[in-house]
Amino acid sequence: MHTTTDAEQDDVNNDKTVYPFPQPEYSGQEEPLPDGACRVAKATFTAGEIKPKDHTFTPVDVLPEQVDWRNVDGRNYMSWNKNQHIPQYCGSCWAQGTTSALADRFNIMDNLENPTPIGLNAQSIINAYAGGSCNGGDPAKVYEFAFNHGIPDSSCMNYIAYNLQTADEDIDMCRDCSPPPPAEGSSGIENCYPVPHRLYYVNAYYSVVGVDQMKSDLATYGPLGCGIQATDEFDAYKGGIYSQHLNSIEINHEISVIGYGKTYTGQEYWIGRNSWGTYWGEAGFFRMQMYTDNLGIEQDCTAGIPTYNPNLNTTAYEKEFIQ
Repeated sequence: MHTTTDAEQDDVNNDKTVYPFPQPEYSGQEEPLPDGACRVAKATFTAGEIKPKDHTFTPVDVLPEQVDWRNVDGRNYMSWNKNQHIPQYCGSCWAQGTTSALADRFNIMDNLENPTPIGLNAQSIINAYAGGSCNGGDPAKVYEFAFNHGIPDSSCMNYIAYNLQTADEDIDMCRDCSPPPPAEGSSGIENCYPVPHRLYYVNAYYSVVGVDQMKSDLATYGPLGCGIQATDEFDAYKGGIYSQHLNSIEINHEISVIGYGKTYTGQEYWIGRNSWGTYWGEAGFFRMQMYTDNLGIEQDCTAGIPTYNPNLNTTAYEKEFIQ
């Protein structure tokens, strides 16, 4: 697992007005994960998958040879890269990989016709304990939350890498604040209030396993959230096509797979996005050899089909706040 360095934490551009360690434990926290893990070993949907109607995986032989959603005919459909460990350490990879992949899918679905690329709010997901906390979690639950409640956009809540003591309060989903600035030692929360905001839903969510399914879903719908075993060697990745075969896989980290490619020699690889900052890897991205299940990347992926339409389970309050 990546450990933010002292140099990264002490960067002059970092916000220092954050909360001290240790992270508070949420009373609803499930069994703690192994040390260094920010993701469960197996993503699990509470009531099983909800697959798209007539969903099938396109045969690999009719798929494009290469897919890279950062550059499709010169257009970049990506939301921006993030660092889950700034302004302080937070094991929120389960929320970062899923919200990044789903935001990308909204950009693809909308054909980049929004005034700005869509980003979805990982901190709101953490505030709602929608699958976990800064102590780790289950990415499948993020899609269930998107189905039942919708996810606020990125402007609703700054990322503070912190566990709140309360869960799923309206003001902790999307807020605005009024003057005056808070006094020294005060949070200023008394001058903040919940605000109407757009919610981003899925109308289906499902598991994706293996090269053929991953390629098909990437080419058809867009990026996936996938689990890997983050190792010390992966932490030190600087660039190139990464390969590390482990005899026993213990998935502990969530990333987003945003495409696949092939070298001139015919070697195929995945294109992934991490949540450890743009100074990691290839500007926050990585390439990983395909077909050898490096770090378990082909074992446990999840995906959702984006929609702006609330589902029947959406609360009246949330429906009222849809713009």
